[in-house]
Amino acid sequence: MSDLIKNIILFGLGVLSLTQEKAESLAKDLIKRGELSETEGAKFVKELMEKSKKTGNEIEKKIEKTVENTLKKLNVPTRKDLDEIKEKLDELLNKK
Repeated sequence: MSDLIKNIILFGLGVLSLTQEKAESLAKDLIKRGELSETEGAKFVKELMEKSKKTGNEIEKKIEKTVENTLKKLNVPTRKDLDEIKEKLDELLNKK
């Protein structure tokens, strides 16, 4: 099966919502229509699931980066900032 067709299928299914069951169902349909052999079907399902996981990870990283940048722009203190303030406060309180 060509990469173009695979990419169209991935896009159409919504890669992030792809489940093992959906991928296997799609492969069975393609096998029934003669577009894939049994061997190709198993490989196709594996490739779909790997692509789905990879895409999900990439999107997650992009979201994390966007949130991080947004918090910086809003000047929201990070966990590290708060920990440093707590440390300094503890030092000041212990000096008395």
